[in-house]
Amino acid sequence: MKLPSRKRKDNQMLRILFMAVAVIVVCLLPSASPDRLIFAATSTGIAPQRDGGEQQPLSAARAAREEKAIQDARRQQLAEREAALAAKEQELKKLSAKLEAQIKALEESKKRFDDSARMKKKQDQKQQDEKLKKMIALFKKMRPEQAGQLLDKLAEERAISLLNQMDTKTVAKLVPYVKQPRILKWIGENLSGV
Repeated sequence: MKLPSRKRKDNQMLRILFMAVAVIVVCLLPSASPDRLIFAATSTGIAPQRDGGEQQPLSAARAAREEKAIQDARRQQLAEREAALAAKEQELKKLSAKLEAQIKALEESKKRFDDSARMKKKQDQKQQDEKLKKMIALFKKMRPEQAGQLLDKLAEERAISLLNQMDTKTVAKLVPYVKQPRILKWIGENLSGV
């Protein structure tokens, strides 16, 4: 199903906005850092290796201190990430507001353009109608023989359009002087509408 042009443009703008948000969120996601791997290894209760290459079990107090240090480091990392996320969120809000302002400006300019195009179309139609009225008035003032010759020289569609715009009295005067196939087509078109 085809959407109207305006809805299609609105959908495109929303897709662009969502893609921008997704890219920023992906940039903010934490990745596996070496510090996390070290914290995970020491939190299991295995001490770093000594000179002999064997691992020594940790004492309970030392393990508790290291666990507290690990938790404090994690809290610090979380606080830093939360601060970074909050800053990015603020930045996203600013970008979102800017995008909304641009969308609104685009919609307003589109509306002005549409209004201008509509006015131009009305003006062009009015000029076309005036020209058509002048042509009909010219054909009315001409001798029927001359008007018939001119109609024969016009394109068939244009001649039939002019005949449709003329009053019955003028057409009746012109019919004997216009080529019969055109007159028959004009009559056929008028009767098919009945």
